[in-house]
Amino acid sequence: MAKHWADFQYEIYLNGMTGAVPRLPTDPTRLEELAAHRLGPGPVGYVAGSAGDGSTATANRAALARRRIVPRMLRDVHERDLSVEVLGRALPAPLALAPVGVLSIMHPDAEPAAARAAAAQGVPYILSSASSTPLEQVAEAMGDAERWFQLYWGADREVTRSFLGRARAAGYSVLVVTLDTPLLAWRPRDLDQAYLPFLHGVGTANYFTDPAFAAGLAKPVHEDPTAAVRHFLGLFGDASHTWPDLAFLREHWDGPIVLKGVLHPDDARQAADAGMDGVVVSNHGGRQVAGSVAAADALPGVAEAVGDRLTVMFDSGVRTGDDVFKALALGARAVLLGRPYVYGLGLDGQPGVEHVIRCVLAELDLTLALSGHSTPATVTSDDVVDTNA
Repeated sequence: MAKHWADFQYEIYLNGMTGAVPRLPTDPTRLEELAAHRLGPGPVGYVAGSAGDGSTATANRAALARRRIVPRMLRDVHERDLSVEVLGRALPAPLALAPVGVLSIMHPDAEPAAARAAAAQGVPYILSSASSTPLEQVAEAMGDAERWFQLYWGADREVTRSFLGRARAAGYSVLVVTLDTPLLAWRPRDLDQAYLPFLHGVGTANYFTDPAFAAGLAKPVHEDPTAAVRHFLGLFGDASHTWPDLAFLREHWDGPIVLKGVLHPDDARQAADAGMDGVVVSNHGGRQVAGSVAAADALPGVAEAVGDRLTVMFDSGVRTGDDVFKALALGARAVLLGRPYVYGLGLDGQPGVEHVIRCVLAELDLTLALSGHSTPATVTSDDVVDTNA
């Protein structure tokens, strides 16, 4: 019998009989406000902040809210199974934890805590190349659990080659290449506080432990950390990459490659033509282009263009289980969850991340059942309506 994620609600109610209530809200949309109250403005601002006036982040949430679920009745949903196959991997639910860097600004246990939480719940953890913890240590924290590696595709090919080799050796099975950040966007919330963790050597652990990166330094990192930071800033992004350059990544990575940050159907088609295995329809949670199209508005067009050629995933604006349901209905095979789990980490470490995962999947399980579905595979565009249509 498949696991019913919805049983989490009864666990909570039963604990309540002894006077215990959840340490964190069960509505993930409330976590940001709570984190802002308990944690410093710099870290929370870095996670919550968006490009420009924040209009893209607002549009992401509005685009999901505009889609309304149309429940169907008298369907047998007694037994449910949320498991899916994504990129040849059997997952217990259509969810993974999105790559978010510099997690040590939120909690001292940082990426290993989030990775252990994902492993405990059976969902993939996608490690950011801008992590606070070397990728090998995060892999060790996860044991044999499913882990993917996200690459910020920088200017130094030897560092990129080294990262890919290290990730493969450490058991990361999927490469997720973020395309939308060749440059950091104009982010007023960070700028107003002059807050950029990388300048303090936070989020640079993979670079500072990399032999190819070290080869570009006159002195070891510990002897001249300022020079190391400058070197990092010089190679972190590369705005000169074009589609033919994907051949380099394919040459040095023998597993699935997913391109993250795709919003236009033609870009998705080019990804398929280049032999990529998947795309993530994403605008980086509104952090890169102010005024960008909402990710949920872009998703149907991308899914229609390439859904039979590669795996389409989604992020940007996802907070709840019903958001995941809507993304599935709009054409996603799986969804990446970002900010909510980061707030959970900041508020309660590994247990906080596990709480968020369980809340989102419990709500997804219930939303599926109450809408007439026993599996994500049967959810289609007929299950949502666009109230602006």
